[in-house]
Amino acid sequence: MVSAYAVAAAVADPELPQLTLEDLGILREVHEDGGTVVATITPTYSGCPAMREISADLTHRLQQAGYRDVQVRTQLSPAWTSDWITDGGRAKLAEAGIAPPQAAAPRTGPIPLTLTARPRIACPRCGSVRTTETARFSGTACKSLHRCDDCQEPFEHVKAI
Repeated sequence: MVSAYAVAAAVADPELPQLTLEDLGILREVHEDGGTVVATITPTYSGCPAMREISADLTHRLQQAGYRDVQVRTQLSPAWTSDWITDGGRAKLAEAGIAPPQAAAPRTGPIPLTLTARPRIACPRCGSVRTTETARFSGTACKSLHRCDDCQEPFEHVKAI
């Protein structure tokens, strides 16, 4: 039998189906407790409407793999951050034409307030940073819409959180 973690890690995110739950960094833990498999996930934000679907998909896939008693738990703390997206997940986003979030610089101490312009988002198709945000929100609250000023292609961007 395939390990419960391997099964859960391979479940696709319903909003970004090119990514697995592991790629996205929302799969926190999978363990067996007696005859029960317990999978712990963290939403990308507390109001994420996909959590019900993710939980159902996890349960279904684990049961298909032979794990009969499955529990999916939600862990809100620590809160998910886009830094948890794996390097492979970032590459998959770019391959799908979605600009991945920029990795945050390591933080120590208070976060200073800066009043500078937001960094430009690189076009996932041509790499140009001459891009324009066309909408702060896309099909989901965690993405924004952009257009490349060079190749003129529209694209989505997963926001850094």
